[in-house]
Amino acid sequence: MTREGPGEAVVEFTGVGLTYPGPPPVPALRPCDLVVERGEYVTITGPSGSGKSTFLNVAGLLDRPTSGTYRLDGIDTGALKERDRTALRGSRIGFVFQSFHLLPYRTAAENVELAMMYQGGKRSRTQRAAAARESLERVGLGHRLHHTPTTLSGGERQRVAIARALAAGPSLLLCDEPTGNLDTTTAESVLTLLDTLHTDGMTVLVITHDHAVAGRGQRTVAIRDGVLSEGDTNAGVTDAGATSVAPAINGVPSETRENVA
Repeated sequence: MTREGPGEAVVEFTGVGLTYPGPPPVPALRPCDLVVERGEYVTITGPSGSGKSTFLNVAGLLDRPTSGTYRLDGIDTGALKERDRTALRGSRIGFVFQSFHLLPYRTAAENVELAMMYQGGKRSRTQRAAAARESLERVGLGHRLHHTPTTLSGGERQRVAIARALAAGPSLLLCDEPTGNLDTTTAESVLTLLDTLHTDGMTVLVITHDHAVAGRGQRTVAIRDGVLSEGDTNAGVTDAGATSVAPAINGVPSETRENVA
């Protein structure tokens, strides 16, 4: 189930920009307006260094913009203390990454359950186990609950990662190059799953360099030199570098963090 927010927009940027301090200052994301309505499927494309990771960090509540207002589910995120931003991120945003970020010696079910512990809430162990099972069944892995990531295929690992992202019932599924580590056939199965989740009402935002992936969305927003523009204007982009982010996201601390302008 997706959340019902106070308005129709899940993501609303008004003049949002981010400039890293210098010297010299680096305008990684130019002030921009963007609205992603509830239930939309939007893709973000751009070459390496275009500002995709900065956009991801801002949209994912990992970095604070240096200008403008970002409302998530109608909540002015700039007015929140860091603890409240972290709680909002954990409850309203589900992250899916190129590299899966699963704990290798935990089962699929345990990976999803542990994420729910970090996301907060007061679910009992029994409730977490039931929610994990439901989430994994939703992505077609009900028969792989007790398998560790090392015994799963790449596509199955990404499905576990998607199940983990869905476990808290987020308003937004934020995907960073979700098919970047997958072969063509496996990638298609993951994209079909995202299509299904969108059809079921999930708001999906996919950041990708792949134009075939971008074409799955209802609309595409291009980013180049930190400037967002409606419509994919970056034809011919072939770089495969994924953006990277850090802290405890979906309950799993990631090892590194890079901000790419």
